[in-house]
Amino acid sequence: MKTKLALHEALEAHELLNFKNLSITKSFMMSGLVQDEQLKTILNQEVEFGTKFIHQLQNFLTDRSNEA
Repeated sequence: MKTKLALHEALEAHELLNFKNLSITKSFMMSGLVQDEQLKTILNQEVEFGTKFIHQLQNFLTDRSNEA
């Protein structure tokens, strides 16, 4: 059984989305500038995993908002 999120929970989730989007943007931009391959790998992984997290959270929020 899915329950609707309380307003403060929805706001927190949207705040997480904004933060993660900013994090991914910074990681993506910095990965093009760094010379160290290990650091570049870490930044690319952050972009990959962060994107998955955002999609999961968006799906979670969408599922909750579609309920009556």
